[in-house]
Amino acid sequence: MTILTEKVMTRDWARPGQNTLAVYKQHGGYAQAKKALELAPAAITDEVKKSNLRGRGGAGFPTGMKWSFVPSLEKNTKPRYLAINADESEPGTAKDRFILENDPHLLLEGIAIACYALGAHTCYIYSRGEFKYPSAVLDKAIAEAYADGIFGKKLMGKDFELNVYQVRGAGAYICGEETALLESLEGKKGWPRLKPPFPAVVGLFGCPTVVNNVETIASIPRIFEKGAAWFSGLGEAKSGGTRLVTLSGSVNRPGTYEVGMNTSIRELIYDKEYGQGLPEGRSIKAVIPGGSSAPVLTADEIDVKLEFDAFKPLQSMAGSGGIIVMDDQSCVVRSLWRVARFYAEESCGQGTPCREGQPWMARLIRKIEEGRGEMADLDNLVNVAQAIAPWPPIGLGNTICALGDAGALPVQSFVQKFRKDFEEHLRLHRCPLGNAPWGHFGEFK
Repeated sequence: MTILTEKVMTRDWARPGQNTLAVYKQHGGYAQAKKALELAPAAITDEVKKSNLRGRGGAGFPTGMKWSFVPSLEKNTKPRYLAINADESEPGTAKDRFILENDPHLLLEGIAIACYALGAHTCYIYSRGEFKYPSAVLDKAIAEAYADGIFGKKLMGKDFELNVYQVRGAGAYICGEETALLESLEGKKGWPRLKPPFPAVVGLFGCPTVVNNVETIASIPRIFEKGAAWFSGLGEAKSGGTRLVTLSGSVNRPGTYEVGMNTSIRELIYDKEYGQGLPEGRSIKAVIPGGSSAPVLTADEIDVKLEFDAFKPLQSMAGSGGIIVMDDQSCVVRSLWRVARFYAEESCGQGTPCREGQPWMARLIRKIEEGRGEMADLDNLVNVAQAIAPWPPIGLGNTICALGDAGALPVQSFVQKFRKDFEEHLRLHRCPLGNAPWGHFGEFK
């Protein structure tokens, strides 16, 4: 295994008081923002491009390129905004909340640099409604930054006004989709928008807007601390830096870890610094590699590196870094039913294939798991999923936003790679592992 020799995001988390302004500044905090503010905005964006920083929210889109889509002030004189997606709702993912808890000023310093580069005088941090403690820590950090003159009429003394606000969501998964997030910020129902136009041109309040993930923006100060070449060199291929990943499921040591892009899923599961293997006598059956919406991998596919593009040949995705391990005693049908029920409940109902298809898939999977299914149900299940989002490839769904894909891709990948398990349920008319029926979830009968 290639050992991670230099931490980026979690480097200072063990330091007492790191989430306070006094300790953060005592160890060099906001020095990188001061350095970046001496550059031209375009030069900041160029440095981010050179760093190969990619979005850590799921899609892995190059951050500097995303910034460059914002039209110049000569072409569009409207105000521009930065929106931070802290609505961490993807099942299996728990990383951004720890940034808010342990190092909120790292995020705020990244916001200062990004807003100056974008010409954005207002930033909204859209936080998950359930983040009571992380949100309280962040509110305190924002107040400290204002009191210290970092934010406000003059950004760190520079003639550039910047105001930063935290907005709490209400627990809707759909608001993690960038345009639904913008609708919610505007006080509307969190329904995704049709694209184009894209937020970089027509976003919040009809103005140019960039939406970035917490981990993405918190990486910015590190880039200006040691340079784009250093950050890029830490990574692998076209993915710069390191990643925060959440390991859960059937492992001895679940948790959130910072890993190198060249670390494989197998190493993450078995290395003593991370997952420390499976319980005695168990073996890997399946791994969800990037949050519950990512197509599942078999035990033979887990030597893949955690770099974003490495998952493409496997017809899956790195996603938000939520890695869920299932062992040989796990029922894949029951696991898929849990995933399908989540997306059925979280669909906003705006798009017909998603609104009708997600509950339909959940009902069919439950029917199979409870031993009431027929072989025709399995074919119907795949047909419904294909109607929502054909797989492969990824990203060609028939719904307004990616939630349709998020529910349909796992269904297709589970059935394709573990079809024998589904057929065994149908042949025996019960779960082979003896799972009890889900009679208390009557809404999807």
